[in-house]
Amino acid sequence: MEKFAVHKGLVAPIDRENVDTDAIIPKQFLKSIRKTGFGQNLFDEWRYLDHGEPGEDISKRQPNPDFVLNQPRYKNASVLLARKNFGCGSSREHAPWAIQQYGFRALIAPSFADIFFNNCFKNGLLPIVLPEATVAKLFDEVHAFPGYTLTVDLERQVVVKAQGEEIPFEVQAFRKYCLLNGFDDIGLTLLKSEKIKAFEAERLATKPWLAHTLER
Repeated sequence: MEKFAVHKGLVAPIDRENVDTDAIIPKQFLKSIRKTGFGQNLFDEWRYLDHGEPGEDISKRQPNPDFVLNQPRYKNASVLLARKNFGCGSSREHAPWAIQQYGFRALIAPSFADIFFNNCFKNGLLPIVLPEATVAKLFDEVHAFPGYTLTVDLERQVVVKAQGEEIPFEVQAFRKYCLLNGFDDIGLTLLKSEKIKAFEAERLATKPWLAHTLER
């Protein structure tokens, strides 16, 4: 998993409440057993005027010119600004996969659905909860100023505006540790690889018949 320390990026606003995971990545794209390739179908039913299917050539599809991510001013945005209860609905982990694979590194909203919130941290995304009034002000500024950027400093736990104003945010210490070091669940497990090997060696020494069982 990619480490997250400090990230400066263009902000794209999704000005809707209760954006659910089916809107983030529609159900037909969950057929894939791979963990890659979902970014091109992020917000698929909003980004395109036609119905999309897995494996379809997106260059032949008709984009919705009114959707925010299709507007030139938000091209290559990497900070997603949203309203309350973002990521509600089903618990599909494909939602943070699609957001991360599209190019976003951080999300800012007044609140997130619990399972989506947890899945973001497991996939290298930083979801930041800020007061609703603060988020509303950020929306106003993003709409007013093309090229609006924010810097997210995880170590210091602040969001920094272009003019230097800092907005503090909270993040649980263990989640912060994992993001700073790029540890997903597999990475955390591999930190204990030597202990795992020692345990397996000891177990086989005391119960040698397990070796034959494992070979089946």
